[in-house]
Amino acid sequence: MSTRGRDAAPQNAPKVNEGITAERVLLIGEDGEQIGTILTERAMAMAREAGLDLVAVHQADEAVPVCKLLDYGKYKYEAHRKKVESRKNQKSVEMKEVQVRPSIGESDLAVKCKAMKKFIEAGKKVKLVLRFRGRELSHKEIGHEVVAKILEHCSDFAKEESPPKLEGSMIIAVLTKK
Repeated sequence: MSTRGRDAAPQNAPKVNEGITAERVLLIGEDGEQIGTILTERAMAMAREAGLDLVAVHQADEAVPVCKLLDYGKYKYEAHRKKVESRKNQKSVEMKEVQVRPSIGESDLAVKCKAMKKFIEAGKKVKLVLRFRGRELSHKEIGHEVVAKILEHCSDFAKEESPPKLEGSMIIAVLTKK
């Protein structure tokens, strides 16, 4: 069984009350005013009188940590809410992959370009992959021509994020919204 229980603080959690081992602390009051550098015992007594916790909000390399008088439960809750809110506001861009071959026909090329347009208009990036098989790799110029043709078809709604590159037995390009 693990030695860390459910109530154990995570590695990066701030030190609270008796967890603060420094002799002196730079104390900030509950309303944000700076009280000054005082003994840790005096700061803990002030916190108990106010019914609050002494929390080390900034532990720099110096010997004197910056501590604040606050309700630790409320502090943890607000930090969690901020984290959840920032995660909610993040927008991850999804990548769709479209695969083609050097011997693709004109009508198939049009279908692939139509699919790419749909993906890009939906806000996704498109990874265009042209795969060579067998002896097709000896005619790389054909593959580059096909990729150039696709990029030309898509130039009205997409732009190249990364230009076509030969990686192993494939040519890869990434397209995004114009």
